[in-house]
Amino acid sequence: MLRKKIFLFIVAISTLSLLLHQGIHSSWIMEPFYFSCPSLQSHPAPGLKPKHTNVAFLKTHKTASSTMQNLLFRFAERNNLTVALPVQSCAHQFCYPDTFTSHFVHPHTLPPNIITSHMRFNKTELQRLMPNNTIYITILREPSAMFESSFTYFYHHCQSFMRVQDGSLETFFTDPWRYYQAKEKDSMYARNTLAFDLGLDKDRSGEDEEYVQASLAEVEKVFSLVMIAEYFDESLVLLRHLLSWDLDDILYFKLNMRKASSKRSLTPGLATKIRSWNSLDARLYDHFNASLWRQISALGLACVAQEVQFLRQAQEKLMRSCFDGTVPLLRSASQIENNNLRPWQPRGKVDIMGYDLPANLSRRYSSQAQELCFKLIMPEVQYTQVLLQSQSICYQLRSPQQSHPLPLPIRRTTPRHPQVQQSQLPPSAPGSVSVTRFTNSKQTAAPQDPNVGTETSQTQNAATEK
Repeated sequence: MLRKKIFLFIVAISTLSLLLHQGIHSSWIMEPFYFSCPSLQSHPAPGLKPKHTNVAFLKTHKTASSTMQNLLFRFAERNNLTVALPVQSCAHQFCYPDTFTSHFVHPHTLPPNIITSHMRFNKTELQRLMPNNTIYITILREPSAMFESSFTYFYHHCQSFMRVQDGSLETFFTDPWRYYQAKEKDSMYARNTLAFDLGLDKDRSGEDEEYVQASLAEVEKVFSLVMIAEYFDESLVLLRHLLSWDLDDILYFKLNMRKASSKRSLTPGLATKIRSWNSLDARLYDHFNASLWRQISALGLACVAQEVQFLRQAQEKLMRSCFDGTVPLLRSASQIENNNLRPWQPRGKVDIMGYDLPANLSRRYSSQAQELCFKLIMPEVQYTQVLLQSQSICYQLRSPQQSHPLPLPIRRTTPRHPQVQQSQLPPSAPGSVSVTRFTNSKQTAAPQDPNVGTETSQTQNAATEK
């Protein structure tokens, strides 16, 4: 029996290595784990039943959510699914920070299977929009690390932060109420951002026990999985089992990371002050971090650890496949020549990192393999435009008798800053981003779109800051 297990494991690894070497995005079932992990034998193996394809992912800020969005975009394309995307007047988000409504969804992206762009959560509207069997997921991040990232990233976009003349977190926390104005535009970046994204009241205290318990119960009721950024890979294993997906469905490359010089360490005292200021976020995070580990324990700690190891091995091989046999060096946005791969660079001293593909990729791999590598590293704004373009084409093919006028701008009561103004956006569908341009030809214009949320890893498991 032991020899059989070893043989199956060697076969799986060898097959994966061969397929990745050939540049093929394959699908496989990790049978060795089901033979060796009693705790998993009671769970139907992903791949042995249909994959769940109706998913609503609440993309929170500064939580590795851009990496998750990219994963979901690629899953949708591989499986010919429709992704709900924002109307043009909302830019690449659903008119955040306005509370989500189905009117924010581009008509060419209806009816959807997946929704994953930034929004302020609205359960009633989402349930009207999405299929009845939609599975809801979201992701949280430890509040002190998240706030440090937000303060750096949004410093020139949030007036509460801009009032801190020396740009120091320590100065802000000498007296937060001196700088924070609750009713001000973009104040949600300065207090309890996670709670706000979840549709909760950002100005309620985590000591309001009745409100906290009601909020936790509602989030648990709606969301089948609350991922944790610090344990991103473990969260993906749970997601894989929840949705009956294969291992290749959860492969990812880290996106939108900050350069090390843009980060700062927090003293224990400052971290405590941040958690106290964001006490509602802290209650949410602590509760769902504990919940995540209960779910991991239910699957089996050793088995989940094995899947995480296998996932990381597969990712490393895929990355080496895409980057000419080496692990790629991250580059600052200003150093990336291909405009389609250049992440948005915020104002101030924040360097957002991205990737460039090798110039000889087109000579070594098929167009399908090239596209996989390209999509794995494509930033949010450009990928959103690519999807809108392709889905608009499909929409026109389905409804040739319609003239398909573009939606009129939506009247807004809340400023859209720091989202991109409409004049700054790349051309809309049919878009200007080419999915077949895999070479690193130099392009002069950078994407003019503030990605409101760029995340930085907190541990090896945290995929990104966004």
